Amino acid sequence: MSLLEQIIRAPLSFLGKFGKKSGNSVIGVDIGPSSIKVVQLRREGGRAILETYGELALGPYAGLSVGQATNLSAEKIAEVLKDILREANVTTKEAAFSIPLAASLTSVISLPAVSEKELKSMVPIEARKYIPVPISETTLDFWVIPKRENDTLEIERESLAENSGEASDSGRVDVLLVAIHNSIIQKYTRVAELASLSVGFLEIETFSAIRALLSGGISTSLILDIGSNATNVSIVENGVVYRSHVVNRGSQDITVALSRALSITPLQAEEMKREKGILEADGEESKVAHTARLILENIFTEANRVLLEYEKKQHAAVSRVFLSGGGALLKGLLSFAKQNLDTEVIYGNPFSKVETPAFLESVLKDIGPSFSVAVGVALRRLQELE
Repeated sequence: MSLLEQIIRAPLSFLGKFGKKSGNSVIGVDIGPSSIKVVQLRREGGRAILETYGELALGPYAGLSVGQATNLSAEKIAEVLKDILREANVTTKEAAFSIPLAASLTSVISLPAVSEKELKSMVPIEARKYIPVPISETTLDFWVIPKRENDTLEIERESLAENSGEASDSGRVDVLLVAIHNSIIQKYTRVAELASLSVGFLEIETFSAIRALLSGGISTSLILDIGSNATNVSIVENGVVYRSHVVNRGSQDITVALSRALSITPLQAEEMKREKGILEADGEESKVAHTARLILENIFTEANRVLLEYEKKQHAAVSRVFLSGGGALLKGLLSFAKQNLDTEVIYGNPFSKVETPAFLESVLKDIGPSFSVAVGVALRRLQELE
Protein backbone atom coordinates (compact mmCIF):
# COMPACT_ATOMS: atom_id res chain seq x y z
CA MET A 1 0.00 0.00 0.00
CA SER A 2 1.42 3.39 -1.04
CA LEU A 3 1.89 6.37 1.26
CA LEU A 4 -1.13 8.11 -0.20
CA GLU A 5 -3.36 5.04 0.17
CA GLN A 6 -2.31 4.91 3.81
CA ILE A 7 -3.30 8.56 4.19
CA ILE A 8 -6.70 7.91 2.59
CA ARG A 9 -7.35 4.84 4.71
CA ALA A 10 -5.68 5.98 7.94
CA PRO A 11 -8.86 7.12 9.74
CA LEU A 12 -10.41 3.70 9.15
CA SER A 13 -7.96 2.07 11.53
CA PHE A 14 -9.81 3.37 14.58
CA LEU A 15 -13.31 3.82 13.23
CA GLY A 16 -16.13 2.19 15.13
CA LYS A 17 -14.29 2.44 18.43
CA PHE A 18 -16.29 5.38 19.72
CA GLY A 19 -20.01 5.90 20.15
CA LYS A 20 -22.67 3.33 21.01
CA LYS A 21 -24.71 1.23 18.65
CA SER A 22 -28.26 2.41 18.37
CA GLY A 23 -31.39 1.73 16.40
CA ASN A 24 -31.71 5.49 15.91
CA SER A 25 -28.59 5.79 13.74
CA VAL A 26 -28.28 6.95 10.14
CA ILE A 27 -25.57 6.99 7.50
CA GLY A 28 -24.89 9.89 5.13
CA VAL A 29 -23.24 8.83 1.88
CA ASP A 30 -21.34 11.21 -0.40
CA ILE A 31 -20.36 9.47 -3.67
CA GLY A 32 -17.92 11.71 -5.49
CA PRO A 33 -15.94 11.07 -8.65
CA SER A 34 -12.71 10.26 -6.76
CA SER A 35 -13.87 8.90 -3.39
CA ILE A 36 -16.82 7.83 -1.25
CA LYS A 37 -17.30 9.41 2.15
CA VAL A 38 -19.64 8.15 4.85
CA VAL A 39 -20.72 9.59 8.19
CA GLN A 40 -22.84 7.73 10.75
CA LEU A 41 -24.80 9.78 13.30
CA ARG A 42 -27.28 8.94 16.04
CA ARG A 43 -29.81 11.06 17.89
CA GLU A 44 -29.62 11.20 21.66
CA GLY A 45 -31.33 13.74 23.89
CA GLY A 46 -31.92 16.13 21.01
CA ARG A 47 -28.28 16.01 19.94
CA ALA A 48 -26.64 14.54 16.85
CA ILE A 49 -23.72 12.36 17.89
CA LEU A 50 -20.95 11.15 15.59
CA GLU A 51 -20.55 7.38 15.69
CA THR A 52 -18.18 6.71 12.80
CA TYR A 53 -16.92 8.13 9.53
CA GLY A 54 -14.59 7.20 6.70
CA GLU A 55 -13.39 7.78 3.16
CA LEU A 56 -12.24 5.38 0.46
CA ALA A 57 -10.62 6.33 -2.86
CA LEU A 58 -12.32 5.11 -6.04
CA GLY A 59 -9.26 5.29 -8.30
CA PRO A 60 -7.80 1.85 -7.43
CA TYR A 61 -11.17 0.22 -8.18
CA ALA A 62 -10.98 1.64 -11.71
CA GLY A 63 -7.33 0.78 -12.31
CA LEU A 64 -6.34 4.40 -11.65
CA SER A 65 -4.36 6.20 -8.97
CA VAL A 66 -5.75 7.49 -5.69
CA GLY A 67 -7.25 10.94 -6.22
CA GLN A 68 -8.17 10.44 -9.87
CA ALA A 69 -11.76 10.92 -10.97
CA THR A 70 -13.68 7.85 -12.14
CA ASN A 71 -16.91 6.92 -13.89
CA LEU A 72 -17.73 3.58 -12.29
CA SER A 73 -20.82 1.47 -12.84
CA ALA A 74 -23.46 1.11 -10.13
CA GLU A 75 -22.17 -2.39 -9.41
CA LYS A 76 -18.59 -1.19 -8.90
CA ILE A 77 -19.64 1.77 -6.77
CA ALA A 78 -21.69 -0.58 -4.60
CA GLU A 79 -18.60 -2.76 -4.16
CA VAL A 80 -16.60 0.21 -2.89
CA LEU A 81 -19.46 1.33 -0.68
CA LYS A 82 -19.76 -2.10 0.92
CA ASP A 83 -16.01 -2.07 1.58
CA ILE A 84 -16.10 1.26 3.37
CA LEU A 85 -19.24 0.38 5.33
CA ARG A 86 -17.46 -2.72 6.58
CA GLU A 87 -14.11 -1.03 7.32
CA ALA A 88 -15.81 1.91 9.05
CA ASN A 89 -17.89 -0.50 11.16
CA VAL A 90 -21.17 1.09 10.08
CA THR A 91 -24.02 -0.44 12.08
CA THR A 92 -27.16 0.95 10.41
CA LYS A 93 -29.01 0.43 7.14
CA GLU A 94 -30.86 3.78 7.33
CA ALA A 95 -29.13 5.95 4.75
CA ALA A 96 -29.35 9.01 2.53
CA PHE A 97 -27.31 9.76 -0.59
CA SER A 98 -26.12 13.05 -2.03
CA ILE A 99 -26.12 13.69 -5.78
CA PRO A 100 -23.36 15.78 -7.43
CA LEU A 101 -24.46 19.26 -8.46
CA ALA A 102 -22.96 18.62 -11.90
CA ALA A 103 -25.42 15.72 -12.34
CA SER A 104 -28.36 18.07 -11.94
CA LEU A 105 -29.66 21.32 -13.36
CA THR A 106 -30.59 24.20 -11.09
CA SER A 107 -31.92 27.56 -12.18
CA VAL A 108 -33.77 30.49 -10.66
CA ILE A 109 -36.79 31.37 -12.79
CA SER A 110 -39.40 34.11 -12.44
CA LEU A 111 -43.08 33.14 -12.40
CA PRO A 112 -46.38 34.87 -11.58
CA ALA A 113 -47.23 34.98 -7.87
CA VAL A 114 -49.94 32.32 -7.87
CA SER A 115 -50.92 29.47 -5.55
CA GLU A 116 -48.62 26.48 -5.05
CA LYS A 117 -51.11 24.27 -6.90
CA GLU A 118 -50.96 26.54 -9.93
CA LEU A 119 -47.17 26.70 -9.73
CA LYS A 120 -46.99 22.90 -9.87
CA SER A 121 -48.70 22.98 -13.25
CA MET A 122 -46.67 25.94 -14.52
CA VAL A 123 -43.18 24.77 -13.55
CA PRO A 124 -42.96 21.77 -15.96
CA ILE A 125 -44.04 24.01 -18.84
CA GLU A 126 -41.55 26.74 -17.97
CA ALA A 127 -38.79 24.18 -17.29
CA ARG A 128 -38.72 23.20 -20.97
CA LYS A 129 -36.95 26.50 -21.67
CA TYR A 130 -34.06 25.58 -19.38
CA ILE A 131 -33.69 21.80 -19.60
CA PRO A 132 -31.96 20.43 -22.73
CA VAL A 133 -33.61 16.99 -22.48
CA PRO A 134 -37.28 15.90 -22.57
CA ILE A 135 -39.09 16.70 -19.30
CA SER A 136 -40.33 13.09 -19.22
CA GLU A 137 -36.72 11.96 -18.71
CA THR A 138 -36.21 14.08 -15.61
CA THR A 139 -37.50 14.45 -12.07
CA LEU A 140 -38.41 18.04 -11.24
CA ASP A 141 -38.72 19.89 -7.96
CA PHE A 142 -38.96 23.56 -7.05
CA TRP A 143 -38.97 25.97 -4.12
CA VAL A 144 -40.36 29.49 -3.97
CA ILE A 145 -37.61 31.85 -2.88
CA PRO A 146 -38.95 34.15 -0.15
CA LYS A 147 -38.68 37.87 -0.71
CA ARG A 148 -36.38 39.80 1.57
CA GLU A 149 -38.06 41.46 4.51
CA ASN A 150 -37.82 45.26 4.79
CA ASP A 151 -36.14 45.53 1.40
CA THR A 152 -36.73 49.26 1.02
CA LEU A 153 -34.55 49.46 -2.06
CA GLU A 154 -36.73 46.91 -3.86
CA ILE A 155 -39.87 48.80 -2.88
CA GLU A 156 -38.38 52.03 -4.21
CA ARG A 157 -37.46 50.36 -7.52
CA GLU A 158 -40.99 48.97 -7.92
CA SER A 159 -42.49 52.38 -7.14
CA LEU A 160 -40.27 54.07 -9.73
CA ALA A 161 -41.18 51.43 -12.29
CA GLU A 162 -44.89 51.97 -11.71
CA ASN A 163 -44.55 55.76 -11.96
CA SER A 164 -42.60 55.48 -15.21
CA GLY A 165 -45.05 53.03 -16.71
CA GLU A 166 -42.51 50.16 -16.73
CA ALA A 167 -43.37 46.61 -15.74
CA SER A 168 -42.96 45.82 -12.04
CA ASP A 169 -41.87 42.51 -10.54
CA SER A 170 -44.17 42.88 -7.54
CA GLY A 171 -46.63 40.35 -8.99
CA ARG A 172 -43.99 37.71 -9.58
CA VAL A 173 -41.90 35.32 -7.49
CA ASP A 174 -38.49 33.77 -7.95
CA VAL A 175 -38.54 29.99 -8.02
CA LEU A 176 -35.56 27.68 -7.64
CA LEU A 177 -35.96 24.95 -10.25
CA VAL A 178 -34.14 21.64 -9.78
CA ALA A 179 -34.03 18.87 -12.38
CA ILE A 180 -32.29 15.50 -12.14
CA HIS A 181 -32.12 13.02 -15.00
CA ASN A 182 -33.97 9.82 -14.18
CA SER A 183 -30.96 7.71 -15.16
CA ILE A 184 -28.97 9.29 -12.30
CA ILE A 185 -31.71 8.48 -9.82
CA GLN A 186 -31.91 4.92 -11.12
CA LYS A 187 -28.15 4.49 -10.78
CA TYR A 188 -28.08 5.67 -7.17
CA THR A 189 -31.12 3.58 -6.33
CA ARG A 190 -29.33 0.55 -7.77
CA VAL A 191 -26.23 1.29 -5.68
CA ALA A 192 -28.35 1.42 -2.52
CA GLU A 193 -30.05 -1.88 -3.36
CA LEU A 194 -26.74 -3.65 -4.00
CA ALA A 195 -25.31 -2.27 -0.74
CA SER A 196 -28.46 -3.36 1.16
CA LEU A 197 -29.18 0.17 2.38
CA SER A 198 -32.60 1.71 3.01
CA VAL A 199 -32.32 5.11 1.35
CA GLY A 200 -34.84 7.68 2.52
CA PHE A 201 -34.01 10.26 -0.16
CA LEU A 202 -31.48 11.60 -2.64
CA GLU A 203 -30.32 15.19 -2.19
CA ILE A 204 -28.20 17.49 -4.34
CA GLU A 205 -24.88 17.96 -2.57
CA THR A 206 -25.18 21.75 -2.38
CA PHE A 207 -28.22 21.52 -0.10
CA SER A 208 -26.41 19.00 2.11
CA ALA A 209 -23.39 21.31 2.42
CA ILE A 210 -25.63 24.26 3.34
CA ARG A 211 -27.18 22.26 6.19
CA ALA A 212 -23.77 21.24 7.52
CA LEU A 213 -21.93 24.54 7.20
CA LEU A 214 -24.35 27.44 7.66
CA SER A 215 -26.35 28.69 10.61
CA GLY A 216 -29.37 30.96 10.83
CA GLY A 217 -27.29 33.91 11.96
CA ILE A 218 -25.45 34.23 8.66
CA SER A 219 -27.40 36.19 6.03
CA THR A 220 -25.57 35.70 2.72
CA SER A 221 -22.65 33.34 2.13
CA LEU A 222 -20.79 31.70 -0.71
CA ILE A 223 -19.90 28.02 -0.48
CA LEU A 224 -16.87 27.12 -2.58
CA ASP A 225 -16.84 23.32 -2.81
CA ILE A 226 -13.62 22.19 -4.53
CA GLY A 227 -13.95 18.63 -5.76
CA SER A 228 -11.65 16.47 -7.84
CA ASN A 229 -12.91 17.37 -11.31
CA ALA A 230 -15.24 20.33 -10.66
CA THR A 231 -15.85 23.17 -8.20
CA ASN A 232 -19.33 24.17 -7.06
CA VAL A 233 -19.96 27.85 -6.40
CA SER A 234 -23.18 28.52 -4.49
CA ILE A 235 -24.61 31.79 -3.18
CA VAL A 236 -26.84 31.13 -0.16
CA GLU A 237 -29.09 33.66 1.54
CA ASN A 238 -30.93 32.62 4.72
CA GLY A 239 -30.55 28.97 3.79
CA VAL A 240 -31.85 29.42 0.24
CA VAL A 241 -29.69 28.89 -2.86
CA TYR A 242 -29.91 32.03 -4.98
CA ARG A 243 -27.22 31.10 -7.48
CA SER A 244 -25.24 27.96 -8.26
CA HIS A 245 -22.46 27.58 -10.79
CA VAL A 246 -20.18 24.69 -11.70
CA VAL A 247 -16.55 25.45 -12.63
CA ASN A 248 -15.12 22.58 -14.62
CA ARG A 249 -11.85 22.68 -12.73
CA GLY A 250 -10.88 20.86 -9.56
CA SER A 251 -8.01 19.46 -7.55
CA GLN A 252 -7.39 16.69 -10.10
CA ASP A 253 -6.45 19.35 -12.66
CA ILE A 254 -3.55 20.31 -10.40
CA THR A 255 -2.42 16.69 -10.24
CA VAL A 256 -2.58 16.28 -14.03
CA ALA A 257 -0.70 19.54 -14.61
CA LEU A 258 2.00 18.54 -12.13
CA SER A 259 2.35 15.10 -13.69
CA ARG A 260 2.94 16.64 -17.12
CA ALA A 261 5.17 19.49 -15.95
CA LEU A 262 7.48 17.29 -13.87
CA SER A 263 7.21 14.10 -15.98
CA ILE A 264 6.08 12.03 -13.01
CA THR A 265 3.22 9.57 -12.49
CA PRO A 266 -0.24 10.79 -11.43
CA LEU A 267 0.22 9.06 -8.05
CA GLN A 268 3.56 10.81 -7.48
CA ALA A 269 1.99 14.11 -8.50
CA GLU A 270 -0.94 13.55 -6.11
CA GLU A 271 1.41 12.78 -3.23
CA MET A 272 3.53 15.84 -4.02
CA LYS A 273 0.45 18.06 -4.24
CA ARG A 274 -0.83 16.91 -0.85
CA GLU A 275 2.58 17.12 0.80
CA LYS A 276 3.70 20.49 -0.60
CA GLY A 277 0.44 22.28 -1.36
CA ILE A 278 0.73 25.83 -2.67
CA LEU A 279 3.09 27.15 -0.02
CA GLU A 280 5.88 29.32 -1.37
CA ALA A 281 9.16 27.38 -1.69
CA ASP A 282 12.33 27.06 -3.75
CA GLY A 283 13.46 24.56 -6.38
CA GLU A 284 11.09 21.81 -7.44
CA GLU A 285 8.63 22.74 -4.71
CA SER A 286 8.20 26.16 -6.31
CA LYS A 287 6.95 24.39 -9.49
CA VAL A 288 4.31 22.66 -7.40
CA ALA A 289 3.08 25.94 -5.93
CA HIS A 290 3.20 27.74 -9.29
CA THR A 291 1.30 25.00 -11.12
CA ALA A 292 -1.36 24.72 -8.41
CA ARG A 293 -1.82 28.48 -8.24
CA LEU A 294 -2.51 28.74 -11.97
CA ILE A 295 -5.38 26.26 -11.67
CA LEU A 296 -6.74 27.84 -8.49
CA GLU A 297 -6.60 31.36 -9.90
CA ASN A 298 -8.96 30.20 -12.64
CA ILE A 299 -11.36 28.78 -10.04
CA PHE A 300 -11.23 31.90 -7.85
CA THR A 301 -11.74 34.19 -10.84
CA GLU A 302 -14.98 32.35 -11.65
CA ALA A 303 -16.05 32.41 -8.00
CA ASN A 304 -15.41 36.16 -7.81
CA ARG A 305 -17.44 36.71 -10.96
CA VAL A 306 -20.42 34.87 -9.46
CA LEU A 307 -20.01 36.78 -6.19
CA LEU A 308 -19.80 40.23 -7.81
CA GLU A 309 -22.68 39.54 -10.20
CA TYR A 310 -24.88 38.57 -7.27
CA GLU A 311 -23.95 41.64 -5.25
CA LYS A 312 -24.59 43.93 -8.24
CA LYS A 313 -27.95 42.39 -9.08
CA GLN A 314 -29.27 41.94 -5.53
CA HIS A 315 -27.67 45.04 -3.97
CA ALA A 316 -26.56 42.84 -1.07
CA ALA A 317 -23.11 41.91 0.15
CA VAL A 318 -21.83 38.35 0.57
CA SER A 319 -20.61 38.18 4.15
CA ARG A 320 -18.17 35.30 3.84
CA VAL A 321 -16.91 32.36 1.79
CA PHE A 322 -16.84 28.83 3.19
CA LEU A 323 -14.19 26.53 1.73
CA SER A 324 -15.48 22.98 1.35
CA GLY A 325 -14.64 19.75 -0.46
CA GLY A 326 -11.53 17.58 -0.56
CA GLY A 327 -9.67 20.16 -2.66
CA ALA A 328 -10.00 22.67 0.18
CA LEU A 329 -7.52 20.61 2.23
CA LEU A 330 -4.60 21.73 0.06
CA LYS A 331 -1.88 23.30 2.20
CA GLY A 332 -1.79 27.08 1.94
CA LEU A 333 -5.19 27.28 0.24
CA LEU A 334 -6.87 29.45 2.88
CA SER A 335 -4.24 32.18 2.64
CA PHE A 336 -4.30 32.08 -1.16
CA ALA A 337 -8.11 32.21 -1.21
CA LYS A 338 -8.09 35.29 1.03
CA GLN A 339 -5.80 37.01 -1.47
CA ASN A 340 -8.08 36.20 -4.40
CA LEU A 341 -11.62 36.56 -3.09
CA ASP A 342 -13.29 39.87 -2.26
CA THR A 343 -14.70 38.91 1.14
CA GLU A 344 -13.90 37.01 4.33
CA VAL A 345 -12.84 33.37 3.76
CA ILE A 346 -12.97 30.55 6.32
CA TYR A 347 -12.84 26.76 6.32
CA GLY A 348 -16.14 24.96 6.65
CA ASN A 349 -16.44 22.83 9.80
CA PRO A 350 -19.44 20.47 9.49
CA PHE A 351 -18.49 18.51 12.59
CA SER A 352 -19.28 21.58 14.70
CA LYS A 353 -22.96 20.64 14.14
CA VAL A 354 -22.53 17.28 15.89
CA GLU A 355 -21.14 16.02 19.17
CA THR A 356 -17.77 14.33 18.69
CA PRO A 357 -15.13 12.64 20.88
CA ALA A 358 -12.73 15.16 22.39
CA PHE A 359 -9.66 13.25 21.21
CA LEU A 360 -10.80 13.63 17.58
CA GLU A 361 -11.51 17.36 17.71
CA SER A 362 -8.35 18.52 15.91
CA VAL A 363 -8.48 15.69 13.37
CA LEU A 364 -12.10 16.36 12.48
CA LYS A 365 -11.49 20.10 12.18
CA ASP A 366 -8.67 19.45 9.71
CA ILE A 367 -10.65 17.06 7.51
CA GLY A 368 -14.03 18.76 8.06
CA PRO A 369 -14.30 20.54 4.69
CA SER A 370 -14.06 17.19 2.92
CA PHE A 371 -17.00 15.73 4.88
CA SER A 372 -19.43 18.66 4.61
CA VAL A 373 -21.81 16.88 2.24
CA ALA A 374 -21.81 13.55 4.07
CA VAL A 375 -22.52 15.25 7.41
CA GLY A 376 -25.25 17.44 5.90
CA VAL A 377 -27.16 14.62 4.25
CA ALA A 378 -26.88 12.51 7.43
CA LEU A 379 -28.31 15.37 9.51
CA ARG A 380 -31.38 15.57 7.27
CA ARG A 381 -31.92 11.80 7.45
CA LEU A 382 -31.68 11.99 11.22
CA GLN A 383 -34.31 14.73 11.30
CA GLU A 384 -36.69 12.70 9.15
CA LEU A 385 -36.52 9.72 11.53
CA GLU A 386 -37.61 11.80 14.52
